[in-house]
Amino acid sequence: MATSLGLGLFVVAMQALGLVGALQRAPVLGLVAAGVIAALLQWRGWRRQTFAAPPVVTWVDRYALVGLLLALVPTLLAPLAPPVTYDEIMYHLPYARQVAESGRLGVYDWLRYPWFPYNYDLLYAAVLQVYDDVFPHLVHALAGWLSVLVIYRLGVMHASRVVACMGAAIWLFMGQYDNAYIDMAVSLFVLVAFVALWWWWRNFDDAEAPDRGVRWLALCAFFLGLAAGSKYQSLTFLPLVGLIVLVRERRPQVWLLAIGCFLLPCIYWYARNALMTGDPFNPLGAHLFGFTNWNEADYQHQLVDVQENHSNPPNGVLWAVLLAPFGEVVRRSRAARGAMLFCGWSLLVWAVTSRYPRYLTPALPLIALMAAVGWHQLGLWILNAWRKRGAGATDVASLPPTRRETTLGKAIGVVAILLLGAACVYHSARNIREISPTPESREAFFKRHIAGYEVLHHLREHPVEGKTYQVMLNDSLYFGPDLMYGDVFGPWRYADFIMLPPAQLARKLRAQDFGSIVIKTALAPYIHTQPDFDRYFRLILEKDGVRAYRILPIEP
Repeated sequence: MATSLGLGLFVVAMQALGLVGALQRAPVLGLVAAGVIAALLQWRGWRRQTFAAPPVVTWVDRYALVGLLLALVPTLLAPLAPPVTYDEIMYHLPYARQVAESGRLGVYDWLRYPWFPYNYDLLYAAVLQVYDDVFPHLVHALAGWLSVLVIYRLGVMHASRVVACMGAAIWLFMGQYDNAYIDMAVSLFVLVAFVALWWWWRNFDDAEAPDRGVRWLALCAFFLGLAAGSKYQSLTFLPLVGLIVLVRERRPQVWLLAIGCFLLPCIYWYARNALMTGDPFNPLGAHLFGFTNWNEADYQHQLVDVQENHSNPPNGVLWAVLLAPFGEVVRRSRAARGAMLFCGWSLLVWAVTSRYPRYLTPALPLIALMAAVGWHQLGLWILNAWRKRGAGATDVASLPPTRRETTLGKAIGVVAILLLGAACVYHSARNIREISPTPESREAFFKRHIAGYEVLHHLREHPVEGKTYQVMLNDSLYFGPDLMYGDVFGPWRYADFIMLPPAQLARKLRAQDFGSIVIKTALAPYIHTQPDFDRYFRLILEKDGVRAYRILPIEP
């Protein structure tokens, strides 16, 4: 929780530096040094608390811990590959690079989502000041690993070590450790927000707690503000939190404190959008606040893409969450019942809105833990049914395991560990092959994975005067020149350009200060093949099905 809070404070600090145009290497390293000093001051107390009493670990626990470590190993290697995943090279890393190069926050209208909240991306901008574009992968993975620790501790405290290891392993398999998205960061902030909310609820009735847990409520609000400043979907948790808090807390000063803590890390993005576009949730609030850079067709296209093209049920391993309410853990633990309430709300909102599995990611850590409770309960049912059939007893749940059962359990554990070990070796070997530590290996890696990389890299190294319009390369913006416009959405949407005759296309691009156009010809073969195209566009470079053209001057 302290480390998660530290990440949040760094986000706010980077936001402040960006607002005054000082997000540069020296201030970033100064903040890192302050963080190291703060960690050292807490080191002795953390060590004393962590190793105060040695835990009791059974053979089942040991097997579970080994399985968890095997699940962890591939995720330690996955972030070390260069960036090639869709969204990270479409807008996350391009945005971070622009902030890193300018040292200030800005609105980059050539990106697909220029008005999105970019809280966690500011950490990517900060680390790009220090090292290369692999570092953002590690910062994103850090959020995932912290979530693993939180899931594990929650499992140990409220269920068992076996359930804790299962829940953490499920989340490890669900995570996105090979990219610089922000989904795992949002998951972390939502997870620790609800942990803080539970601690507030638990302390509210404690007469010895001087503030009745208000500090935990403030921390919950701050974490939710960090999540809402990173992704709009985080706002869907606010009604649930508001209702829970309203049940017990009605003091105006406490609500004002919580609202202030929530707004601190996210108000900039929403206020900026409201002032500059009239839509604080641009572009998602267009039907309420009016359309700006998107039009009605763009909006509907996005909804269809999410709700129909990407609509899928959750991963099958998560369905065991439906069994969790029947387990002993939920019956005896109020915290587990609270977690089930969270899972139910998250699944309901997800089913009503997107049904896109990735949009369920903010809730996945707790869903993974409760799915582990469900799998554990299913295992107990199978064991008890087997015992009843063999012994004919009526009450077998409280019986200690027999020697035969222990031997069989160890055999099953060995088989499971061997299977996990094989999966660990396979995924680790695959991740190692993707690591590219030298400039030459990076170049070869990008040529294998990015269509048109050489053309885009050439345009970046030898820029043409004016902006660049791209066709069907919006998933590779990170490798092209800055100010590379064109997308299925927004004012430079393909529908308004690519079907024009060559003369009209050249005239329209020139009128908007474009000097070049780059086309993925395999997906758009109808542009450069039109008659007279070469009269208005001159070929710069062609490679791997991608062509770059200079737009020739034409008479008005």
